[in-house]
Amino acid sequence: MSIGGMSPEPGPVPKAWEAPPFDPELSAALAALGDAAREPLTPENLAARQERDVAARPRPTVRDLRAGGRFEVDELRVPGTSDGQDVTLVSARPAGIAGPLPLLYYMHGGGMVMGNAWSVLPQLLHEWALTLELAVISVEYRLAPQAQYPGPVEDCYAGFVWAAAHAAELGVDADRIIVGGKSAGGGLATALALLTRDRGGPTPIGQLLLCPMLDDRNSTFSSRQMAGVDTWDRTSNATAWRALLGDQYGAADLSPYAAPARATDLSRLPPAYIEVGSAETFRDEDVAYANAIWQAGGQAELHVWPGAFHGFDTCAPQAALTQDARNARYRWLRRILTRSDASNGPAC
Repeated sequence: MSIGGMSPEPGPVPKAWEAPPFDPELSAALAALGDAAREPLTPENLAARQERDVAARPRPTVRDLRAGGRFEVDELRVPGTSDGQDVTLVSARPAGIAGPLPLLYYMHGGGMVMGNAWSVLPQLLHEWALTLELAVISVEYRLAPQAQYPGPVEDCYAGFVWAAAHAAELGVDADRIIVGGKSAGGGLATALALLTRDRGGPTPIGQLLLCPMLDDRNSTFSSRQMAGVDTWDRTSNATAWRALLGDQYGAADLSPYAAPARATDLSRLPPAYIEVGSAETFRDEDVAYANAIWQAGGQAELHVWPGAFHGFDTCAPQAALTQDARNARYRWLRRILTRSDASNGPAC
């Protein structure tokens, strides 16, 4: 189905558009990973790629995540939505810190078809939880195509509502929750902010959106410009969206809770941190989303990292650009948490 005159199918791509160059450090790291790093995801190889991901992606145990007592970690099974499926949450916090902590409610990446809640936690705990005295909950939402929309986002919503309602027993502050995620998880975090606004809460204090996957239509300039170049290109993107949406793929009336780029009302949303690379498929949809928040009178901090491809920080963790990105995320989190802490304090 055609959307706005542009087909959501990958299709042929004109070669007249020169792709932005990769940052030299990132380019070297990507080259070292070989051709497999840019192998597109297709309907034909999806099942094999999922099996490969399960076998290769780290899945630390609760004991591993506790890191010799530095963190308190629990796996929780909480009620899901109307389809009766429970949701697994992995809850973690620095050990030995009294009082309710702010919470980062986080959704992993993987194009809606891969990834798990456990693999992202070591980095989140060591980079942010310790230094910011922050609790983290990572959501094991169901993956497509085994579960299609609205299953995954409803999993995230159910877990979020449960965590806010049980904040006291979790040792977290229900008034200081940030939703966040990377790639597909960033898209889910964006949808979650829309859902909580429209369903009347609970209300997060911020959205941490790292290269979020927002637009099913695959019609932006960057999606065509980076075809066959980015680590996640428009062929992979179309495959993942089709897996998630099934018969709803390409529908003119698709819900913004499925694809937040479809939203027409971005008012009354919590402050957002949005980052993306200049050399990645999601560049234009993420920049457009930040701009739409500003136009709606909201707050968004946008970073477009020059020469960065999708997932650059994972491929090149020691690169200067990766360090800059991590520092920017940390500073935003600290500002949001400091601001929310001050708002709960005594009046001047």
